[in-house]
Amino acid sequence: MTRYKTIATLFAVTTTLIAFQTSPGLAFSSEAQQMCSGDAMRLCSSEIPDIPRITACMVRHKAHVSPGCRAVMDREAAAAAAARKREAAAQ
Repeated sequence: MTRYKTIATLFAVTTTLIAFQTSPGLAFSSEAQQMCSGDAMRLCSSEIPDIPRITACMVRHKAHVSPGCRAVMDREAAAAAAARKREAAAQ
């Protein structure tokens, strides 16, 4: 039974990470998926498969994520902020 739970959990995480990449408002790079999937499982597995809740959970637990994941989160947050700023300036 544990093996099936593990497989189901990995499937849910993979599906969630794919959704992260394909959701327009939550577009995370493949680097973020690679660097943060372990942290997402460790810190936010109870939130799977709810993407907004996983995202909020990862932000809440940012101090506890791996350095690589934190760096990717910081870069992508800065890029998203810059995109919002450009969009606001264009209006």
